Amino acid sequence: MPGAPPIQIQDTITLDGDGSCIAEARHRAVDFLARVQAEHGLPVSARAMDLTQLVVSELVTNARKYAPGPVLLELRIVGSLVEVVVWDSDPVLPVARAADAGRVGQHGLEIVMAVAQGFEVQREPVGKRVTARIALPDDPGGDVTGRRPQ
Repeated sequence: MPGAPPIQIQDTITLDGDGSCIAEARHRAVDFLARVQAEHGLPVSARAMDLTQLVVSELVTNARKYAPGPVLLELRIVGSLVEVVVWDSDPVLPVARAADAGRVGQHGLEIVMAVAQGFEVQREPVGKRVTARIALPDDPGGDVTGRRPQ
């Protein structure tokens, strides 16, 4: 219907920051996308489901590793994208490190930036908010992320 506001679908999850919060966040992301598909009829590809779990896992892991206290996870549908938003209490903005195949660990932000269609970090009055966007349907061009090769 022309002029109709877009459907607002979102879920906010408070995670206590203990060891189980990463698995809980992944499960909640799967449940959210399953509801989006079942209740709103929006297409959610298997790729989008997998990438959303990966991004949630990496961002919540980073928040748990670098910031004391609770973590907020917001999942939102914006058009044909799912936004994964993670807030934590650490005001230091993350920086992706240069690619280094010999480095063990600390590749999470690189991974998120490689698979997301959009990525941004915002400093908040307390802490920071990291947002990654993932396409729900498969890309008609067959690109994994929907970005054009550089």
